This record gives sequence, C-alpha cells and structure tokens, in this order.
Amino acid sequence: MIHNLGENNSLINEFISEIRDVNIQTDSLRFRKNLERLGQIFAYEVSKKLEYKHKEVTTSLGVAEMNVLQNQPVISSILRAGLPFHQGFLDFFDRSDNAFVSAYRRHHKSGKFDIQIEYVSCPPLQNKTLILVDPMLATGNSLVLSLRQLLTYGTPVHIHIVSIIASLHGIEYVKRNLSGMKYTLWTGAVDDELTAQSYIVPGLGDAGDLAFGNKREEDLL
Repeated sequence: MIHNLGENNSLINEFISEIRDVNIQTDSLRFRKNLERLGQIFAYEVSKKLEYKHKEVTTSLGVAEMNVLQNQPVISSILRAGLPFHQGFLDFFDRSDNAFVSAYRRHHKSGKFDIQIEYVSCPPLQNKTLILVDPMLATGNSLVLSLRQLLTYGTPVHIHIVSIIASLHGIEYVKRNLSGMKYTLWTGAVDDELTAQSYIVPGLGDAGDLAFGNKREEDLL
C-alpha cells in the first residue's frame, strides 16, 4: 500500500515546498528543521496504522480509559541525510529503539555507481514494527539493500518505508524487490524523472549536502 500525503492540502506541502526552494535551501538550519518537522508529521500519520491496547490512567480526580501503543516501533534511517528526518520520528516515538545504516554511492568513471554499506547498528527486529526513513527515494537501490541488511536482525511483523520525495522509478523498484513482504510505503510527493546521475527531478538536490554541507568527492573508480 502507498500513502502519498502530499495529494491532500496540509502543512506537509508547505514544508516540502521550502526544502525544494533553492532560495531557502541556503539556510541549512532551516532545511534540517523542515526535515525534522516533516518527520513529525509522518510519524503522526504512521501512528494511526499501529496497534493499540487499553490502559487505565489514574488522574488526581479519577480513572481515565485510554488507548496507548501496544508496542514501540523500531526507527531506522540511512546515514547521513536521514538523521534530521529520523529525529522528527523520534520526537514522537520517544521510547523507540533505533537502527542506523551507513550506505553511500560509490561512483565509477563510466557514470554508474554501486551502493556500498559499511556499517549497521540495529536492535532485534523479530516481531517488531520497523519504520525505515530516508528523505529521498531515487533509484530505490540503497533503500532495498539497507532493508535487507536490517532483516538479518529478525523479521518484523510490518515495515513502514517513509520518504519525503519519491521517484516513480524508485517506487517501482521497491515493488519489484520487496514482493511478498508486509510493508507500507509513505511519501509526500512523487516526481516523474531521474537524471543520468540518478537524482530526482524536480526533487531538491542532495539532501545530505543541504543538511550538513558538501562532502568531499572521492576519486572515481
């Protein structure tokens, strides 16, 4: 199932318009804050799909009947661009365990690239709900490879994949490669094109660079 939250009018479109805007992108603090705020909005929407349990809460005047989360999800992000977005989820799911995957594009002179995964930190995932967040879903390669690494830590009961902006190519790649898995895909916008370098068009550029500064380009292989 795919949920595109940008299809309806809400503040999510206000914040996405700001992270796309080249004039506002020059303020890295605001860019990171908008990623965090978008994480909070997505976290609230995802929370509606989780399981709840009944709880009696004692107040100073009596007992309130409440429904609270049955289990806290595990929140995972792909370094480095995912960190502010991840924080938005953690602001709401503040008792969740967390997982991190270091994945990057290793470019070749031919113009092609491989996805390299160097580091994974993850709690047990067996019978948990996993929320995997990454601001951009471009080709889908890094997301699928990262998820496969995470699944070596156990099989979740359900996976929520959350990207602020997704390409049609990336969505189709995820569908083909996650066939048979129990997952829900969330996004705030779907863009039609990818450049020859596999950046989303119109997209917003390199989310990691905009959030944390330009990285040193490694020598091409």
